Amino acid sequence: MSCCNGSRRCLSTNFLTQQDGHCDAIPSNIEHILQEYCEKQQTSSSIQMLMKTGRGEMLGKTYKSEAFMGRLGHQLATNRILIQFASFLSQEIPIRLAHRIRGLDQVPILRDMHAVQQVKAIYIRSFLEMIDFPPILNSNDEQQFAHMLGDLYTKHSGVLVQMAKGAYELREGIRSGDINVSKDVDDDFSLESLIDCHRCLDRFYMSRIGIRVLAGQYLAMRQEPQNNYIGMICQKTSPSAVVREAAVNVTKLCIERYGRAPEVQLIGRLDLTFPYIPTYLHYIVLELLKNALRATCEKFELSSSLPPVVVVIADGTDNEDVVIKITDEGGGIPRSQIEKIWSYLYTTAGSNLQKAVFSGKDHSDMSPMAGLGYGLPISRSYARYFGGDIDLMSMDGHGTDVFVYLKRLGDTKEPIPV
Repeated sequence: MSCCNGSRRCLSTNFLTQQDGHCDAIPSNIEHILQEYCEKQQTSSSIQMLMKTGRGEMLGKTYKSEAFMGRLGHQLATNRILIQFASFLSQEIPIRLAHRIRGLDQVPILRDMHAVQQVKAIYIRSFLEMIDFPPILNSNDEQQFAHMLGDLYTKHSGVLVQMAKGAYELREGIRSGDINVSKDVDDDFSLESLIDCHRCLDRFYMSRIGIRVLAGQYLAMRQEPQNNYIGMICQKTSPSAVVREAAVNVTKLCIERYGRAPEVQLIGRLDLTFPYIPTYLHYIVLELLKNALRATCEKFELSSSLPPVVVVIADGTDNEDVVIKITDEGGGIPRSQIEKIWSYLYTTAGSNLQKAVFSGKDHSDMSPMAGLGYGLPISRSYARYFGGDIDLMSMDGHGTDVFVYLKRLGDTKEPIPV
């Protein structure tokens, strides 16, 4: 490479100075490096693997010449765990970023949206910063890497909303006639024909979850340890506690929006705990409760009382999953609309409400009751990332049952999109 005496640092500097916050095409001087990383193999992980790494059980793979397990001092072991994890992330995250940059550059129609170009620019800047970082050989290197990764983690906090804004721009372009997708598709259903956009968004969000889980786990491991926690992973996550906290948040939102809220009743295995990341379970439950409470309030708008939303937590000793069922009597969903609710490009909220929430960040408890249209599909992506799933059964005219399946062993390898 000719610039900066062979260093890649000039690529990052040039990109930052040449871009105005968005990127409509990958610069030619970055293309070959991006392709190099796209050809590298991504490495899958799991909750169990992250816990083993946090406990130091994987150190033998890096320090093979030392039989130190059980003999190292706590601080030295902790330092080596962090160096090992940081070294892995410094190699793995650029590969994942490269795949997503390529995906955003190739997806038809959506790639032309200004908000998506801004996201692509963020990813390219992060990619260049990551590949420019030198090898991590000691604790000082690890501390500098943590500082850089923490900054990138914060900078990416609004990407979820930014991508939703790109979907909004696409919807508005189709409705206004500025974007012509198909002459045979009417205004209400045109977005469902954009299969490539759906697939791109699915891959993008799944990959984003993986990157933030890995980075978030590493950064959390550098903080003061909490009881029962290994990084972000709580070894004794209580679904009932998560549901109660989410119910408080959603009830407050519901009262602000509708002046009242249905009671959230919680039954089943309230004593159950299992290894999981509470932050992500909270997001899943929050989104599902928002839908249930909103539907109930709107269905019974003229009624003096509201039927409760019932949450059931089920588990048995031999069950492979922890299952959470959320039941409402909010009128249900027409069968013809069921597939739409899993679309990243579909929302029941109007344009003004969507515009009002584009300043938000990921996982905000105070996001509105409806708006961007990604609550359900993102929740399902979170569940699937950890080996679970979300299913929905609805009785049009009556109500909806949503089933959240959570893999209780945490040994499922993450699904890595290519």
